[in-house]
Amino acid sequence: MQIPYELALGWRYTRAGRATRRNGFISFISGVSMLGIALGVAALIIVLSVMNGFQKEVRDRMLSVVSHIEIFAPQGAALPDVARTLAEARQNPSVIGAAPFVGAQALLARGEDMKGTLVRGIDPALEGAVTDLAATNEETLKLLVPGEFRVVLGGELARALGVRAGDAVTLIAPAGQVTPAGVVPRLKQMTVAGTFDSGHYEYDSALVLLHHEDAQRIFRLEGPTGIRLKLKDLHQAREVTMQLAGSLSDQLLIRDWTQQNRTWFAAVQLEKRMMFIILTLIVAVAAFNLVSTLVMTVTDKRADIAILRTLGASPKSIMGIFVVQGAMVGVIGTLSGLLLGLAIASNIDLIVPAIERALNASFLPKDIYLISKMPSDPQSSDIVPIAVISLVLAFVATLYPSWRASRVNPAEALRYE
Repeated sequence: MQIPYELALGWRYTRAGRATRRNGFISFISGVSMLGIALGVAALIIVLSVMNGFQKEVRDRMLSVVSHIEIFAPQGAALPDVARTLAEARQNPSVIGAAPFVGAQALLARGEDMKGTLVRGIDPALEGAVTDLAATNEETLKLLVPGEFRVVLGGELARALGVRAGDAVTLIAPAGQVTPAGVVPRLKQMTVAGTFDSGHYEYDSALVLLHHEDAQRIFRLEGPTGIRLKLKDLHQAREVTMQLAGSLSDQLLIRDWTQQNRTWFAAVQLEKRMMFIILTLIVAVAAFNLVSTLVMTVTDKRADIAILRTLGASPKSIMGIFVVQGAMVGVIGTLSGLLLGLAIASNIDLIVPAIERALNASFLPKDIYLISKMPSDPQSSDIVPIAVISLVLAFVATLYPSWRASRVNPAEALRYE
């Protein structure tokens, strides 16, 4: 099969400049453009991969405490029929775990110290079916026996109150008792059974776990206030939420894990979008360097263009030659950037520690940051648009110089040759 001469000449012009001193500068500029595209694409892939890694790390720590979906009664009331709601939820094929819970708010006091807390009554036997907290704190959760009024506190909350396992704390429920002296809040002395650390400060500093039967007695509830679900695929939480909203018999509220942390996820998406735009501009600058490269190439090849025109080449063919040349630079630069970016992003957990050892420094000190390593999670949904945008920008940058080449007058070009 014969290769079109536009493609052959375009490729020849892309690589031939290095052989002659006359075209050396043009070849250097072309190489710089290629390198700029490669570095821009690689930087974009690395930055977005690291941001995805941090997002995944925080999400995993968050979901070690938070379930994928919560079904609960309005105004903190008990569920009308817990067994029926559990059965209907488990009928959904995406649900792989379910457990009842009691959700409330209260004050936790120790001496003169007092903290607002989120109180969660759980069933220790079923907690492992909906969160990863039971796997890392199995022995501690076993100490939550109904009737003994023991609590497990978040590590930061325990440090703030200055308590440890075996100490006594006072739980102050918001609904009080009416007496002749006024409204007196319900107080209950609890024993600290242990602490947990999820790595997510919002929950480590405010969450109190106790047995759901003890929580029902303290808050005077007839049963659990909700059900927590675990899904096969956490990314299908919104779809499953819509399905459950149409299949549950009772009028209940349903929320998924993305709704519980909507502000945080919105902030992360905004940061990723801004970084994508900023780094895309860097790729655009490198891509449009091709304009100056191709303009110089067209000026240098005016005689060749004139000869091709006299041999019968059409303006469209001349334009195609230089489009091929610019596109080759864009393709090589983009592919090089993809390979470099993926190589660094996939091995950043090895590269960063090596740099830290070489510089005797720590980029993420453990005593300051909860995440002390550099995570990375390259995703095709980020990489494919990067490659497409880079190729499109490189192609667009070739249009004007190629059009100028097609407009060269053979007579004027050969006048002084």
